[in-house]
Amino acid sequence: MGPSERPRGAGELKFRDPKRAAELAKAIERTVAEIDRERVSVMHVCGSHEQAIARFGLRAILPKKLDVIMGPGCPVCITDMPEVDEAVALADKGVRVATYGDMMRVPGTTRSLADAQAGGATIDVIYSVAQAVEIARTTGDEVAFFATGFETTAVATAATLRQGVPENFTVLSAHKYVPPAMELVAALPDTEIAGFLAAGHAAVITGWKLFEPLARKHHTPVVVAGFEPLDILAAILKLVELVRDKSDAVENMFPRCVTEQGNRNAQAQLWDVFTLGGGFWRGIAWVPDGNLVLRPEWAHADARVRHGISGVREASTPAVSTACICGDIMVGRKTPHDCTIFGTTCVPEAPVGACMVSSEGTCKIWFQYGGRPDLAEVTR
Repeated sequence: MGPSERPRGAGELKFRDPKRAAELAKAIERTVAEIDRERVSVMHVCGSHEQAIARFGLRAILPKKLDVIMGPGCPVCITDMPEVDEAVALADKGVRVATYGDMMRVPGTTRSLADAQAGGATIDVIYSVAQAVEIARTTGDEVAFFATGFETTAVATAATLRQGVPENFTVLSAHKYVPPAMELVAALPDTEIAGFLAAGHAAVITGWKLFEPLARKHHTPVVVAGFEPLDILAAILKLVELVRDKSDAVENMFPRCVTEQGNRNAQAQLWDVFTLGGGFWRGIAWVPDGNLVLRPEWAHADARVRHGISGVREASTPAVSTACICGDIMVGRKTPHDCTIFGTTCVPEAPVGACMVSSEGTCKIWFQYGGRPDLAEVTR
């Protein structure tokens, strides 16, 4: 239905209304002032949220007392070095590796996929798992899809495998599952996180009720948020209201897309192909049940099994500088501005750490948009 066909009296959805944004910002300021804490820190776990927050300068209209921190919400950033080493090992064996563009320069122990490509390996940058399957079908080459992303992306991988893939196609899964990482952050002994903003697109799959056990266990409210400026501001307002009221509730502020139980069909496909397993998230820690691992019945499509590269790690001095603090940034202890190499030695053209590689990494986003620009000073 186009605008001219809109029924009379029907409301128009607006997500970038400056007047409404200002009203929400004032309500957030009033609510935060009522919270008996010197500082109020809340965390989101989504690169898309950080992109919107930085792009639209939302931190500039939030009260100084409120910190909106990005947690481990960048799947590229938390792909561990041994997982990159496995992809490089496949390429070295002559397997054609297909992966998303952000993965090309993510450092392994000593090399990245870009380094392997420079050495003669065949690496395809693709935009979907279906494209990787098509490469396998049309070329006849042995193709391994280096699969990264959270549960939303993993659903596409699972659905593709269930539809049937050629024998020369396998998956090297580096897919991750977000809720256990939120659990890890909430359980840190020195955490100051008062509440979480949950990613709306992941909750489309999982549903919002999934977060209730975490909220109750840690007495930490969770609010599911969309991605437009007003979505985010409305969700922040709801979250600080819950913090003020000392509530451990879960609220859905993305009802046009997210339901209580989520997408049951997508969940069925996801768990038919994957199961949960523990694994290291780069720079953070071992995350119990944080990795999505192919089930044994899908071993024929598992690159680790087919090519015998499970646990391969290049033995040498790690390529990542010890000055990189991506791990602390991803759990909210530090910001890019606390890093001595941010914007100097470490830039998008020559990234040192994974947070500067990906378009969803905090460092790259802050480098591009400025982190917390004080737009209020500019507009006075």
